[in-house]
Amino acid sequence: MLRILNVVGARPNFIKIAPLLKAMAAHPDRLEPILVNTGQHYDPAMVDYFFDDLEIPSPDVNLGVGSGSHAEQTARVMMAFEPVCLKYQPHLVLLVGDVNSTVACSLVAAKLGIRIAHVEAGLRSFDRTMPEEVNREVTDLLSDLLFTTCEDGNVNLRRAGIPGDRVFFVGNVMIDSLLTHLPMARQRPILKERRLKAGEYGLITLHRPSNVDDPAVLSRLLDAFEAIQKRLKLVFPAHPRTLKSLGRFNLGERLETMDNLLILPPQGYLDFMALTAGAKLTLTDSGGLQEETTILKVPCLTLRENTERPITITQGTNTLVGTQTGRIVEAAYGILDGKRPGGAVPPLWDGQASQRVVEVLLREFEVARELQKHLQISA
Repeated sequence: MLRILNVVGARPNFIKIAPLLKAMAAHPDRLEPILVNTGQHYDPAMVDYFFDDLEIPSPDVNLGVGSGSHAEQTARVMMAFEPVCLKYQPHLVLLVGDVNSTVACSLVAAKLGIRIAHVEAGLRSFDRTMPEEVNREVTDLLSDLLFTTCEDGNVNLRRAGIPGDRVFFVGNVMIDSLLTHLPMARQRPILKERRLKAGEYGLITLHRPSNVDDPAVLSRLLDAFEAIQKRLKLVFPAHPRTLKSLGRFNLGERLETMDNLLILPPQGYLDFMALTAGAKLTLTDSGGLQEETTILKVPCLTLRENTERPITITQGTNTLVGTQTGRIVEAAYGILDGKRPGGAVPPLWDGQASQRVVEVLLREFEVARELQKHLQISA
């Protein structure tokens, strides 16, 4: 029986772990999945809906680490996760994504000699000012099994010197969740409740520190939103961090003057996917939304200067527009005037990535067990 500690800590992790847990549950005689929630995201509005919407079982372990600086949060996760590893003695620690919980648990597992699997390995923005970039690099170097979403990830891992026999191209588990839950999302009444019509509004998400913690950048983005909402209704589920920054910089009143902008609280997964699927375009600094809009064929304007998901540009519906007002408005107006980007489904983004991950885990575990038996006989 392969005992796996599956670690989540933030909302993007929940989307990725849900289909993996479902795939593992199909092998109750061979896999023992244990779910550990570090509590990196702890606001009920940011967490509870996701567990319910994605039908994720209650975590077996809650670490409750909460917020703090990157160093504080990483350290708290490490200190809390080590006793869990010692208690459960897992064969494998499975990590998804690139948040602080991911890198913290990879460090603990590596120091304890526990094998590590990293799902969504190999993504690179090549911008180390992004904390996630550091998390990705460290986790990949420490991992024994690396599961990639696209050929870009494979190339990046080869360049990092990671042996090819540790890398497995399986597709995108986030898309597994999307394709599974999209029919339910389309049945949600949120568009009707908010008097929205599909194709007649834009969707905003904004949360990255580089965008919301700098008043000059945040002000430029508001300038762009103000111009765009004159031609297209905008819907803005506001992240708590963003709302806090708007208040701190005395910029909240500017949103109130935008008559065609609707501010919403954070949304659950199904309601947010319903909003995304119905949008004319999205304006975002999210990583995952670049992938989801590619599948949904919704134009995505990414409010960043780089992306760790270039396939969403070369094959998908994503365009990097940075944070300069004029560039953002020009791109949005272009879409409104009919200049929609193309969009193809990347290879293996077919809803079956989680099954491929589990197949590899089972195969690798059997190989390791047979090798151990051979070594014992030889001794």
